[in-house]
Amino acid sequence: MAVPFLEVNGISKRFGGLTAVNDVNFSMTRDEIIGLIGPNGAGKTTLLRLITGILKPDEGSVRFRDKEIVGLKTWDIVNLGIACTFQNMRPFRRLPIIANVMVSCLSPRAMKRGEWVKRIEAKAMDALEFAGISDMALEKASTLSQGDLKRLEVARAIATEPELLLLDEPFGGLSPAETDLMAKSIKRLHTGGRFGRLHSEGPAMIIIEHKLKQLMKIVDRVIVLNYGNTVADCSPEEVVVNKDVIECYLGEGGI
Repeated sequence: MAVPFLEVNGISKRFGGLTAVNDVNFSMTRDEIIGLIGPNGAGKTTLLRLITGILKPDEGSVRFRDKEIVGLKTWDIVNLGIACTFQNMRPFRRLPIIANVMVSCLSPRAMKRGEWVKRIEAKAMDALEFAGISDMALEKASTLSQGDLKRLEVARAIATEPELLLLDEPFGGLSPAETDLMAKSIKRLHTGGRFGRLHSEGPAMIIIEHKLKQLMKIVDRVIVLNYGNTVADCSPEEVVVNKDVIECYLGEGGI
């Protein structure tokens, strides 16, 4: 049997008397995009923080490429090949946008895997072009709208050359047209449409998102959380007719 690309076993996290994530189990393959959905406060962002080492679980294990990563520093996890964006964006606001991405290009992993570029600026610009904000490369990050800050977060993450990319609401703050463009870009990235000179395939992904129509078009599988518990783990087609999911999240109107 093949070793899972990512394996989460019995992960739990409590904050005082609140159980944010309760005994969550799942695994994924190298070629998957997983959607992670659920009501606000369901434990979705906490789960990503547990995978990336920002939080330490009270119980459970996270294995990436058959290596236990619980207890590792966040930067060590990034250098293993996991990158993440979050809703609360913290760019270097006084620096130009391109400088924000160049910081990611200087990570040990990115430097090692980015030998195909002559200059760090070129690699940073490539990431900004993917995110759709290369025309603002020399503007300060403090000038960006909420939607463009989301794009910057994605550019910073992909500049580290991840094999697993975790995205927390990448469509947040984007217009319908921008959302469609970002969805197509994410799908293209996953299939190797960026950094194609170095990899035959793009990163696996776990995506938290509330814009479900767009999300369902690009994911292979959906995991649903509610009050920290796994409600469903199935295909997009199955999740929209799942009675438990409808009751806790979708409602009678569905997607």
